[in-house]
Amino acid sequence: MPDFANIGIVDCMIGFPAEDFAMYDFIRQQLKDGSEDFDFPVEYMFKQVPKEVYGSSEDPVSITLNEMDKYGIEVGVIGVGGEVSRKALKDHPDRFVGQGSVDPNLGMQGIRNMVREFEEFGVRSFGAFNAGYNPQVGIDDAKMYPIYAKCVELDVPIFSCAGVPGPRFPMWPQEVSRIDQVMYDFPELVFVTRHGCEPWQDLAVKLMLKWPNLYYSTSAFAPKHYPKAIIDYANTRGADKIIYAGYFPMGLSVQRIMSDMQNVPFKQGVWEKFLSLNARKILKL
Repeated sequence: MPDFANIGIVDCMIGFPAEDFAMYDFIRQQLKDGSEDFDFPVEYMFKQVPKEVYGSSEDPVSITLNEMDKYGIEVGVIGVGGEVSRKALKDHPDRFVGQGSVDPNLGMQGIRNMVREFEEFGVRSFGAFNAGYNPQVGIDDAKMYPIYAKCVELDVPIFSCAGVPGPRFPMWPQEVSRIDQVMYDFPELVFVTRHGCEPWQDLAVKLMLKWPNLYYSTSAFAPKHYPKAIIDYANTRGADKIIYAGYFPMGLSVQRIMSDMQNVPFKQGVWEKFLSLNARKILKL
């Protein structure tokens, strides 16, 4: 195991606790099975969601920074959609890096929003949730192509959820096979998968072998559940392709993640790339 305190960890998915769970209303609007009544729409997937940090009287930025400092996380990638995140970027530019959002259903207004976030907040990447759009949009849909083209033009990666989504709505937009056509059409695009790629993790490995600019991040998975195919790939030919991302405060505590991390069987030469160097390369930190 590396010395976490000295490795300069970059967490490619971290956030701030809010007063309530209203941030997930856009997901609840599409649910039909009763899970729309959950505080956190995918909490059925986690043994314990860190709800105690929601509604805390403590400053949410301080809560997240304290968690980062405890476990050697030097930089966190955060969304820029809320006032708390924007304050964090302004007050702690050395600790947080902004990530913009995309919505293919907005057409050219969505592209203008990308440019505005890039110019106003200095975002180093964009995030996509194809199964979560309303209406849903496939990863390889024509509506996504202006977004990919703009990412190439701005020279920033896109982080895209892939695999069966946690919320209980259809999975077809995030089938991993859809990534293949995108990488063929946009060889300059840096594309990072989020949320596991399951049950197509073996296909994700094949595609990473095939496409130089395709990466995998570990968001939303406790380390004990990292797919074996991903660990094996990192330990052989994929040490430069696997990127650490957590899930605090959405579904996992940092303590849970880092406790589990001790038992991940990465080889010695993989750890620094996984926890820090690969993210720094694609985000140009």
